[in-house]
Amino acid sequence: MESMKALQKKAISDIEGSKTLEDLRNVEIDIFGRKQGRLTAVLRSLASLSAEKRRVLGGEANKLRAKLQGKLEEKKRSLEKHEQARAMQSEKIDVTFPGVKKEQGHLHPLTLVRMESERIFNALGYAVVEGPEVENEYYNFDSLNIPKNHPSRDQWDTFWIKSDRAAAVKGKREKPEEKYLMRTHTSPVQVRYMEEHNPPFRIIVPGKVFRHEATDASHDFEFWHLEGLTVGKDVSVANLVYTLGTFFKKIFGKESTIRLRPSFFPFVEPGFEFDISCLSCRGKGCSVCKQTGWVELGGAGMVHPKVFEAAGYAKGEWQGFAFGVGLDRIALMKYKIPDIRLFRANDIRFLKQF
Repeated sequence: MESMKALQKKAISDIEGSKTLEDLRNVEIDIFGRKQGRLTAVLRSLASLSAEKRRVLGGEANKLRAKLQGKLEEKKRSLEKHEQARAMQSEKIDVTFPGVKKEQGHLHPLTLVRMESERIFNALGYAVVEGPEVENEYYNFDSLNIPKNHPSRDQWDTFWIKSDRAAAVKGKREKPEEKYLMRTHTSPVQVRYMEEHNPPFRIIVPGKVFRHEATDASHDFEFWHLEGLTVGKDVSVANLVYTLGTFFKKIFGKESTIRLRPSFFPFVEPGFEFDISCLSCRGKGCSVCKQTGWVELGGAGMVHPKVFEAAGYAKGEWQGFAFGVGLDRIALMKYKIPDIRLFRANDIRFLKQF
């Protein structure tokens, strides 16, 4: 059996020589381990001694155990303090070292164009209103003087929704048997707004529209549209030209000329397509405008009497103009983007440019 003095000397030497908490834990097991601990072995051997020797050696063993436990606790506190200081030193922050730049998000180019358009029209006295993207057949077609046999009703031009009650789209003229579709334009909001408001007023309606057509560099099945509507007693085509001219000069930040070309739209009479002078060549002719000097941007006209009738207005009492322009097309021209499909491709390389 190992003597008490030898055990004490070896144990204290091992405790003081421990460099880490793990080393100290191994020393503790070597001394107090239940199976092979050196002090544990001494205490177990007491059973074979006489009562007198057991009393003497037992007392010495208990004193040694208390002493060694004290040494272990003292060394443990010292090692913990040392390791904490070392950890703090390794994690020390150098305030002169350049920080890691974190990228910030920003608005999509279509959102930028929409917000700028809203600010311009707000300054002209227009309110911004919205309507449902899932429309019923009445508001998308019938109320806008588009009869059943109009080409826009063709299933290849429109995303029809199969369910008879596909969406909770409410309105004064909604019928239970009405079919639903993804709206093909924002014009349904004209009638919806007029049903609830009396003239005079000026509104714009920005929103997404959907058309079943092939996609290419200048066409997509989903795009942003901006509808405008002005209703009053003495509203004329001259007001329409001034409004569009002012808007495009503000949105592009350049002098631009507006021209109207006669065209047909069921919900306006007379109807026009409107162009602006090419911003790239200033009307001289280039590849952007196909050598014409003009770029087509949308349709407009004086609100058809049938639309006023659908809204419940008295015949001949009011007049107004409406226009529609694609915000995607404005963004293409404003930022010189070559392909409309880039707007929804989620390519971070493209989006980082804005």
